[in-house]
Amino acid sequence: MLVKYTSKELDLMARLMRAEALGEGNLGMLMVGNVIVNRDIADCYTFKNIRSIYDVIYQNPGGFSGVKSSLFNSSSTTLEKSLAERCLKGEYYYPATHALWFYAPSKNQSCSATFYGQGLAGRFKNHCFYQPASGVCPQLW
Repeated sequence: MLVKYTSKELDLMARLMRAEALGEGNLGMLMVGNVIVNRDIADCYTFKNIRSIYDVIYQNPGGFSGVKSSLFNSSSTTLEKSLAERCLKGEYYYPATHALWFYAPSKNQSCSATFYGQGLAGRFKNHCFYQPASGVCPQLW
């Protein structure tokens, strides 16, 4: 297990992964899960006082817009919980491997080279993933 979590946090994470990336398929949801886990283990930037999956999901300011989605407010499925658990146990998927941020640019738009001052790690479907420079957040490397 990469991070400690409760059954409630597993459900919250599964619901947030769905709300943020349902249209990106299972792999897209797994990548969002990677960002959630990375924010929990990172001890840098605005994540210094984040010490649980619950803290990550409800971080304010700086949290996820998906918590305001109707997709977040309905129960998670067995599959969604399984995907979240895979991330919590340490499975990683490029380009989200070291990412702390992601966003979806407008239709037919390229990813910005930087986001919150961080470099582009890569794109998967409609999500652009951003990671800190090596050494800035050593917990991620």
